[in-house]
Amino acid sequence: MSSQTTDKAPERVAAGLKAAIHNPNVSEEAKENALNRLEQMGEQTEKSSNEHHNRQLGGYKAALKNPNVSEEAKEHAERVLDGSADTSSGGQGDEHEHRVLGGYKATLKNSNVSEEAKEHAEQVLQEHDAL
Repeated sequence: MSSQTTDKAPERVAAGLKAAIHNPNVSEEAKENALNRLEQMGEQTEKSSNEHHNRQLGGYKAALKNPNVSEEAKEHAERVLDGSADTSSGGQGDEHEHRVLGGYKATLKNSNVSEEAKEHAEQVLQEHDAL
């Protein structure tokens, strides 16, 4: 495999491997292979991970002062910055659940959704203590 990358720019290969590591659509096995390849190339992935996390926190801080951000989003940003929200990338199951519940919350506010669907969404949100 290394013969395939000898004629390619190493920084571009590393960038592609880093993108694969952070892509939620890439399998864990492929992410591990990409991480191993980066280590073989001498790249430091921990730095980029920390840098990414710091940039995320900076975005949450900016959201608190942005007048175009909803109150709900500002509350979420505050929870993240206080450390009460789970921001680890290892909790993909939690992330999925949060997105599903967010979809149900959006259902409650969508005028194109039937009352029956809104009632179901409210029931699911109550079951998950998300109201």
